[in-house]
Amino acid sequence: MEMLTLEAFEEASEIVKKVTAETKLVYSSYFSAQCDNRVYLKPENMQVTGAYKVRGSYYKISKMSPEERQRGLITASAGNHAQGVARAAREYNCKSVIVMPTTTPLIKVNRTKSYGAEVVLCGDVYDEACEHALKLAREEGYTFIHPFDDETVATGQGTIAMEIIKELPLVEYILVPVGGGGLATGVSTLAKQLNPKIKIIGVEPAGAACLKASLEAGHVVTVPSVNTIADGTAVKTPGEKIFPYLQQNLDDIITVEDDELVVAFLDMVENHKMIVENSGLLTVAALKHLNIHNKKVVSILSGGNMDVITMSSVVQHGLIARDRIFTISVLLPDKPGALVGVAGVIADEQGNVIKLEHNQFVSTNRNAAVKLTITLEAFGREHKQRIVESLKAHGYEVHSEGVSL
Repeated sequence: MEMLTLEAFEEASEIVKKVTAETKLVYSSYFSAQCDNRVYLKPENMQVTGAYKVRGSYYKISKMSPEERQRGLITASAGNHAQGVARAAREYNCKSVIVMPTTTPLIKVNRTKSYGAEVVLCGDVYDEACEHALKLAREEGYTFIHPFDDETVATGQGTIAMEIIKELPLVEYILVPVGGGGLATGVSTLAKQLNPKIKIIGVEPAGAACLKASLEAGHVVTVPSVNTIADGTAVKTPGEKIFPYLQQNLDDIITVEDDELVVAFLDMVENHKMIVENSGLLTVAALKHLNIHNKKVVSILSGGNMDVITMSSVVQHGLIARDRIFTISVLLPDKPGALVGVAGVIADEQGNVIKLEHNQFVSTNRNAAVKLTITLEAFGREHKQRIVESLKAHGYEVHSEGVSL
């Protein structure tokens, strides 16, 4: 417990300035109102590499000997640490090999390659990629850089806490995303050194809650599987070396469901015009789980590397979750003008029809019933309800349907 010292954090804070952008806190009036606290965002998604990971990787490489660097560097990563190591290796003019899960978004793969790294795709999750990276390190003699289970890497990540506290000295809560625990280790350890009263809350996806399981067990455990859209935090096992720091310095841990991340993405885009990846949104989704009021809270947005296909899917599901897009069905007699009547009611309520499906075979008696399935856009839940109630008031039998775009 002697490695993550205040002196080391101070040194790291100066060193990482060479490769990091200034990410000043952003006050969020929207999220503040949502959870009755004063919420500030730490936008690490605005880093040049799109995530905070360059802090730990650059500081780690800066502390290596020339011989270690000359052997070439290798790591495993779901994407953000990969870019951090690749960028740092380029600064030191040394070779980097990155093993990434096959499920890694294309944008993270391509950006890692753009820094000059050799990318190897292996395994479905981080843990499998890590096994392969360690194998290559043994076979080729590369210097392995662990993405989170390394005190020096964690020290570099902790420089975020230094910046937060300098800018907001009276911060009361810091929410930090958790995958393997490196960021949470650095942030919680430094924050407690600077001000033990600050509460540090780790946030994990419910489908990959390995740290929560480990803290409850009192030792590091491996969850049998992970299933989450937060690919950057899809980790089965937290770090062994850093686990004691997390036990000592984390005040609580919150898990959030994927559905909450979908809604948080939409909120972030609409209210702050920022693209934040699902793992980076963990701390935003967790705001509603806090049982506190009128506190100064900082949510760390850990990254913003998200491919367009994933982004499109998340937006669509977010709109559905907010009832901005919904599907209903009504039964109509199969006669001229029936469809016009329904369309008129919807138009009067300012609903926008996206898709229509007219099924004449729902009943053997077409004159009695034809099923019309309608997918609509609305302004939100109240507007949707107004459209449905208006249709019912005009004598239509309305049923909710699953949305199919």
